Amino acid sequence: MTYACRGVRGATTAESNTRDDILAATREMLELMIAENSIHTEDIASVIFSTTPDLNAEFPALAARQLGWLDTALLCTHEMAVPGSLGRCIRVLIHWNTTRSAAEIRHVYIHGARNLRPERASTLAAARPADAHAEARDHIAAPSS
Repeated sequence: MTYACRGVRGATTAESNTRDDILAATREMLELMIAENSIHTEDIASVIFSTTPDLNAEFPALAARQLGWLDTALLCTHEMAVPGSLGRCIRVLIHWNTTRSAAEIRHVYIHGARNLRPERASTLAAARPADAHAEARDHIAAPSS
């Protein structure tokens, strides 16, 4: 069995620049990426998160830590401020060690980010309730002291 490190892309939008909205949107996106690809945490090599400059209330990588990705290398960065680009956008690139081919990878684009890659829009996301952001927000753990 041959393994390759494949990139799995995802993008979503946050309802607002608040800690809860950023974490809820990121968590929902990560959960869909895991579900659509049957990703096991131990097979994730690293993850890069990026946000548009209008999102700075929290690091989206915290959502991955809350999902238990404690031994995974995570990085957060801001994107360029390109005029007319999609606002309040969170993007992720998961480096995944897998036996799947690149053609078998399911990328996840949800909420406002569906317009970035409509051919890659998540089929599972379409089946989720319209208030999925609020549902994901309810599962965010409070910061530990």
